[in-house]
Amino acid sequence: MGPLSPTRTMRFWGPRSLGVALGVFMTIGFALQLWGGPFQRLPKLQLRHPWAPSPRPASPSCPPQQRLVFLKTHKSGSSSVLSLLHRYGDRHGLRFALPARYQFGYPRLFQASRVKGHHPQGGDTQFPFHILCHHMRFNLKEVLQVMPSDSFFFSIVRDPAALARSAFSYYKSTSSAFRKSPSLAAFLANPRAFYRPGGRGDHYARNLLWFDFGLPFPPEMRAKKGNPHSSRNPHPHQMHVLPSGAGPRVRTLDPNALFHPISTVVHGNIQTPSPASVNLGSSSFIQWGLAWLDSVFDLVLVAEYFDESLVLLADALCWDLDDVVGFMHNAQAGGEQGLSVANNGGLTVEDQQLNARARAWNNLDWALYVHFNRSLWTRIEQYGQKRLEKAVAELRAHREALAKLCLVGGEALDPKYITDRRFRPFQFGSAKVLGYILRSGLSPQDQEECERLVTPELQYKDKLDAKQFPPTVPLPLKTSKLLSP
Repeated sequence: MGPLSPTRTMRFWGPRSLGVALGVFMTIGFALQLWGGPFQRLPKLQLRHPWAPSPRPASPSCPPQQRLVFLKTHKSGSSSVLSLLHRYGDRHGLRFALPARYQFGYPRLFQASRVKGHHPQGGDTQFPFHILCHHMRFNLKEVLQVMPSDSFFFSIVRDPAALARSAFSYYKSTSSAFRKSPSLAAFLANPRAFYRPGGRGDHYARNLLWFDFGLPFPPEMRAKKGNPHSSRNPHPHQMHVLPSGAGPRVRTLDPNALFHPISTVVHGNIQTPSPASVNLGSSSFIQWGLAWLDSVFDLVLVAEYFDESLVLLADALCWDLDDVVGFMHNAQAGGEQGLSVANNGGLTVEDQQLNARARAWNNLDWALYVHFNRSLWTRIEQYGQKRLEKAVAELRAHREALAKLCLVGGEALDPKYITDRRFRPFQFGSAKVLGYILRSGLSPQDQEECERLVTPELQYKDKLDAKQFPPTVPLPLKTSKLLSP
């Protein structure tokens, strides 16, 4: 892994379960100091052939990390990250911790028993899996039953304003709050007219990122007793219990601790939200949650700076830049463009108002986003802005070359044109999910690599499942009863 950051060094003091209780002993100041540490230089990308991987240096300065835990958050570009993990693991013969179907019992908290082929560890038994990356509600204590404590933990967040648009379109039939509302604008104008804590599928309607990270909710956001749908938000956390269920050593942070609004850094410009715009509620509660996440996750990507995030990910994992080059997956037709913090100035007054309301309603997610956006740009400064710009340009050039090599039209297409079921993405929600068609006449080597690049997440999971757990009798691919990703 190369030189150790303070966080990585701390994890070698003992099992990663230290992170379960770490939040109760650290201050926010110490948590922020954990970010950073030296990074390894990426090998230069050389496009000798569009599909060919770049050569590794003769004497690599660090071995590639191959024990990975990726928290796949919803509607945040996580399917594209999942695709590169699928391809990397498949190419290198790594074993995935797979769910029996397509999710680990979501929206319930992750349980190790839901991993296919998992057997409780005893003594010095080796962990059999390299990558845990499919949809779950994060539960560190149970994750550590499956993955070693020195695994690389990472995730991805997205601006709640853009996430709300995507979630409303995708989960309108799933969330009772969304289903009752005629439009997202109507919902955000008066969300409490449609939403109730614990309502069926309503974890999709408010603070979805916070929910996916397995963090507890403030008392005012919890389901009321007697709510007939309270079981849809299982295992409600109490304020004195750490998010993933720790033992009796758990304590709370100082309730008198102050919350200081965190500045967002966008292209080198610092933007500090006002307390009124942030409206974060219980400040000590939120800073406790952020400190805990800092103690657990090595890196959190930001969807609005996806390519920059991929460069930092490759650097942190000591992977070649080629390993993180791929196509977007699970993107909706007419996707939300220009809705990020960085492009807020070009929006209409109505869109700006909608963004503000979405961030206020999803206030916990906004706190997460602001925090990890800041930490991403801190890492960018450490990596070097010029160096990053060069790496991002190389990544995009390689992606464009692969698109020209592999894809009909060189881009994602309406699913009605995709007749090969192996490459047709699962359709869910009101918007069409785009996919890809491979060009004909590819060489066998190009065909294999291009198929990896365009295979949707559900079909790729089935492929990995069949590889790890070969069926006794060949079974046809079944897509009629796929769960929503």
